[in-house]
Amino acid sequence: MATTTEMMDNLVEDPRRRAPLVLGDARFGDVTASVCAVAEMPKTPRAWWAAFLVSLGFLGVLGAMLVYLISTGVGVWGNNSPVAWGFPIVNFVFWVGIGHAGTLISAVLFLFRQKWRTSINRSAEAMTIFAVACAGLFPAVHIGRVWFAYWLFPIPNQMAMWPNFRSQLLWDVFAVSTYALVSTMFWYMGMIPDLATLRDRARSRVRQIAYGVFALGWRGSNRHWLRFERAYLLLAALATPLVLSVHSVVSFDFAVSILPGWHTTIFPPYFVAGAIFSGFGMVLTLLIPCRRFFRLEHLITPRHIENMCKVLLATGSMVGYSYVMEFFIAWYGGNQYELFTFKNRALGPYWWAYWIMFTCNVFVPQLFWFQRMRSSALLVWIASLFVNLGMWFERFVIVVTSLSRDFLPSSWGYFSPTWVDILTLLGSFGLFFTLFLLFLRFLPIVAMAEVKSVMPQALHAAEADGHRPFGDYWPDVPHGESPPAGGEREES
Repeated sequence: MATTTEMMDNLVEDPRRRAPLVLGDARFGDVTASVCAVAEMPKTPRAWWAAFLVSLGFLGVLGAMLVYLISTGVGVWGNNSPVAWGFPIVNFVFWVGIGHAGTLISAVLFLFRQKWRTSINRSAEAMTIFAVACAGLFPAVHIGRVWFAYWLFPIPNQMAMWPNFRSQLLWDVFAVSTYALVSTMFWYMGMIPDLATLRDRARSRVRQIAYGVFALGWRGSNRHWLRFERAYLLLAALATPLVLSVHSVVSFDFAVSILPGWHTTIFPPYFVAGAIFSGFGMVLTLLIPCRRFFRLEHLITPRHIENMCKVLLATGSMVGYSYVMEFFIAWYGGNQYELFTFKNRALGPYWWAYWIMFTCNVFVPQLFWFQRMRSSALLVWIASLFVNLGMWFERFVIVVTSLSRDFLPSSWGYFSPTWVDILTLLGSFGLFFTLFLLFLRFLPIVAMAEVKSVMPQALHAAEADGHRPFGDYWPDVPHGESPPAGGEREES
């Protein structure tokens, strides 16, 4: 385990060498034991059961609300005229955005050879899949007659009818389904070597069969690693454009309209920056308690948390810039309806939602300029909660304020969510946390094979064979010499 001194030294900026990504002078076997211990606990911790039962309760609430909605009709929501898009679309855009950090950490940072991603990418990928599952619920039930949801798909049916390819609903079907498919493949592909490790360590026959089936006969041969690395690289290259395209397509749901506040070309980059911002906020919300509860501080180090804080600072600044630029564009464009919409957001009946959004998304991330803030896991976790809150309110402000007051005052209205809206939102969090807790209990939450590849022992073993992989990780070690921090020690 890492000591307090090691954790503090991990935050020291030394331009001569990079901070280690694994603390405690750990061996390969130590990494395997630490990660597998979570899935191999002989008795499930009471804290896990408590969290799981709470999440399962909220999941039951979600199921009850969906049954009530389908049996009664969409009139149980607060949606009205003119606010025909209410909580369902707000929640849909929120959950799609949450899933973006996983793809960014796994694919984009992998292509840019950012080694610090290795300890957090597995949990972020799982978070992506579960968030997309939550997002997919809302467009399906928002159409009203859910038993006709298959009309959205371009498949032959009894009426020889094809969907309208100019409809934003169909764009979302293609974007979200593609994102979910590629993200699931990428997550599963990266987990195959670790599933084989759990298979080989399993003591019960059931676990051996279960992990063995999903490990696909992995034996760790040179041929297996060659195929694995090629497939992983191809999936990373395929997933990288999705980071930019998926939430851009979601933003087109709004930008292609002529409604003031929506009809603007800043929406695609604005939505992408906001998605990455909210996604990293959720990663911090999930991983900071996990690293403490499962004693993974030597794998998810203060350096990882600091890097994620810097990403939050950068993307939060982009989001704040977009907020300011929206007012500038409205003023510079000279459109009185557009200018009124943004004044109405800040000073109208929904002023409270706007300023919650602005405070959480613009002011709170600026605290990360101070290292004392970035070095405190508790303060970072609290800030991540405010980020999640602010990003939900951002989607609420975009959807509701523009619809509630458009061109004609005679058509203005006020949107108030019903108890069904609120319980459905809480139920979606129940679905998300239920899936994530099951992932924590039965699957490796840290990518063991990838973490080992950035440890100094991996460089030392390659040096002995005349190779030099990961040369950018230890740039200060001359060729032929041993790396620092235990790199000279052979593994048993």
